[in-house]
Amino acid sequence: MRLNYIANALCLILKYIGLVILIPIIVAVIYKDYNSIYPFLISGLASILIGYIVRKLIKDAYTEDNLNDIKKSEALLVVALSWILFGVVSGLPYLFYGLSLTDAMFEAVSGITTTGATILTSYDYPAAFFFWRSLSQWLGGLGIIVLFIAILPQFAVAGRQMFFAEAPGPTEDKITPRIRNTAGALWKIYAGLTFVEVILLHFTGMPWFDCVCNSLSTLAAGGFSPNSLSLAGYNSNAAIWITTFFMFLAGASFILQYKVIVQRKPSLIFKNEEFKVYTGMILIMSLLIAAALYFNDGYSIHDGIMHGLYQVISITTSTGSASVDFAKWSFLPQVLLFAVMFMGSCASSAGGGIKMTRWMLVYKSMKNAITKILHPNAILNVKVDNAIVPHEILNQTVVFVFFYFLCFAVGAFLISVIEHSATIGLTGSITALGNIGPGFGSVIGPMGSFSNLHEATKIIMIISMLVGRLEIVPFLVMFQREFWSFKRQA
Repeated sequence: MRLNYIANALCLILKYIGLVILIPIIVAVIYKDYNSIYPFLISGLASILIGYIVRKLIKDAYTEDNLNDIKKSEALLVVALSWILFGVVSGLPYLFYGLSLTDAMFEAVSGITTTGATILTSYDYPAAFFFWRSLSQWLGGLGIIVLFIAILPQFAVAGRQMFFAEAPGPTEDKITPRIRNTAGALWKIYAGLTFVEVILLHFTGMPWFDCVCNSLSTLAAGGFSPNSLSLAGYNSNAAIWITTFFMFLAGASFILQYKVIVQRKPSLIFKNEEFKVYTGMILIMSLLIAAALYFNDGYSIHDGIMHGLYQVISITTSTGSASVDFAKWSFLPQVLLFAVMFMGSCASSAGGGIKMTRWMLVYKSMKNAITKILHPNAILNVKVDNAIVPHEILNQTVVFVFFYFLCFAVGAFLISVIEHSATIGLTGSITALGNIGPGFGSVIGPMGSFSNLHEATKIIMIISMLVGRLEIVPFLVMFQREFWSFKRQA
């Protein structure tokens, strides 16, 4: 790999991350909280300075054309380092508000990966603090690389490699032949839906600031809220239903939504196999949990359906916000909700997890394998939306699912040993790896805080959140010896 190519990309990314971190200063000025200017000003300048130092240390780091033929391995490293650096830099403002280094990194990484797990025990912080929590989630929802591809002409050519390195789904879906146009289209849909939710939430009586923060987190499938009780703290069924709808959209493919809007063909939704499975699984699990809440927990039919649907969509899309403290539910609905943690959202969405497309490919591959036992000479292909899926994609999907559960198992074992709790270990591992947010129990439940966890547990979860957000692939590639072969020139 060529250091000058990698350094060039990182210089640009750090520069613009630094500019983004300056945005909360506007909120600080609006609320006349001038003390909150310094955390974001210093952090933004630090990011720009780090980029400048990288540019000076690496010979020929900054040229206009050394991104044009970036290799896949280089793109993977750039994406991985970008997310790590984004986590470090976005955590700097939290240090000025009294958070420890580990807690600041935990809160920052939880934000940018849209996990939504928090170490906060008090919500007595300025508006700029909460705005940055939600904005960092919104930026991470579609991906910082996708954002920079959309706005920076320098990534016009190299963007394709980095676009799919950031979110390596089972298929390389795109809207237009030019990847930059695809990235721009995704962000238009993303920003448009966010704006609409802000307006609708305000009609429920929610304050404008809370509307903005909650909408940024919802469309990012993140879950951070300026209210300590999340959506439950607003005591509004209308806000719950509105948020439920937009969480559902956040977990659906933005590429599919763009095609529906541009082509004006709502029928495309019902022709998309992944969307149908996504919707069907949500409805099935929601009804099962609603029934369990009605018969076991004394909920009314309306409340059972509302909270069951909200929590299933929240967990499926990895949003992780809460309409109710589900840690107080009886055993059966909690078990069902734990199963939902492994479902995942659609590809090309803001949601996390394994993704519905991968589950579809695994199911169809297993079905074909069983059929081959009875009919050895049969020629069977796996199809999605009537298109044959190449065997290479199927093999990659199986490998991904295997390593996903391996990472979950290792994380669960380590956290269980450290915390002396299987509940914290199991739910903490999957909630970090799947970028979901809350776990179960009073400690890391929806109304709890991760602040009391051991430092080692927090570090494990920070790593898991990053690995889950990058969908494991860049993480696995880094274990290859040849991946770390560097040279300075092209």
